[in-house]
Amino acid sequence: MKTSLKNIWRNGEQPFFMILIFSVVIFLYGCHEELPTTIDGNAKIELTAIWDTSSVENVTKYIPLINAKVILSSEYGVSVRTTDENGKLLVSGLPSSTYSISVRMPHPLDPNILLVGSVRDREIITGNVFMDTIIAKPISSSGISINEIYASGPVNSIYYFYDQFIELYNASDSVKYLDGMLVMRVSGNNDGGKGPGADEDDDNDMDGVTYVFKFPGRSGEQNYPFYPKSFLVLAQDAVNHKNTVSASIDLNGANWEFFNQFSANDIDNPNVPNLINLRSESTVDFMINLSSDVIVVSSGVDSIWTDGIDISNVIDGVEYQSTMTTAKTLDSRVDRGFVLSPAKYGGQSIQRREQGSDTNDATMDWEIIPKPTPGFQ
Repeated sequence: MKTSLKNIWRNGEQPFFMILIFSVVIFLYGCHEELPTTIDGNAKIELTAIWDTSSVENVTKYIPLINAKVILSSEYGVSVRTTDENGKLLVSGLPSSTYSISVRMPHPLDPNILLVGSVRDREIITGNVFMDTIIAKPISSSGISINEIYASGPVNSIYYFYDQFIELYNASDSVKYLDGMLVMRVSGNNDGGKGPGADEDDDNDMDGVTYVFKFPGRSGEQNYPFYPKSFLVLAQDAVNHKNTVSASIDLNGANWEFFNQFSANDIDNPNVPNLINLRSESTVDFMINLSSDVIVVSSGVDSIWTDGIDISNVIDGVEYQSTMTTAKTLDSRVDRGFVLSPAKYGGQSIQRREQGSDTNDATMDWEIIPKPTPGFQ
């Protein structure tokens, strides 16, 4: 007659293997490591944001930045908070990481000025409280800057991204001139080099230019005005892209169009003036990467792109990347950070938080917006 395990257990005849199992369990239980007493995600930041009013009152006086925008950036992304009526901000529940923090608010007396203060690369550890006072200083928006980059493509299933555009903004109070200016995609210099936009040979130039398109004329001429407080849309193709993908945008009204005169089939809207290609061996349109690239605008005084563009000639440059942990490559003299890009074919765009406000830190200056806004903000 067969004897079941149940009967053996009931009769007190515990088999050897059962004893062995219990012994192993007891051993493991006795040797287990104790659970951590501090759970990651419990770091805190306490900030006080103030600004020096001496530029207004000629006397050093600090007052709180009320309802100021506070931008927190780490490997986990970017978040935006707001100071209270005392210029203070308390943020808890943060994961351990290295954070950069920027505080900004429009100047109460001059809309052309932004009050900006920041700290970079602060290691904030869970269980601790990081406390600091950030003093904001006035930064004037007084020139041409890249204001929006739409590269990701509309929502679609046919991999359509030809509705890309770059938007410029003249934040100054005077007319600027576009004559001879260059617009470049900087995606080269990868093979054994420092990467796109870096100063490869430490000779004060920016290397890695792959596409270079030019406004008509020569630098210093005044035939193509860029009026104060206005936008210019530079379209890859100045057509109504809704005719191909309904979720796309109409760029018939773009101010300028990238046109490659060395291509046999590039679209050319006769009603929109052209930026033309300076690379005769390149027969492609001005296409930029959907998730990571470097876009640079320069004066055009130095147009010999093969040996790098003099950094002193750069008007503005923006690097965008798909993750916050990507290594930055654009020379920090052009910009100290980079902006996180939206997902491919999601219909989103990236834009400056405040139009024309350039603090040379794209991580803090830029944000993802739900849809492209060519010619406005």
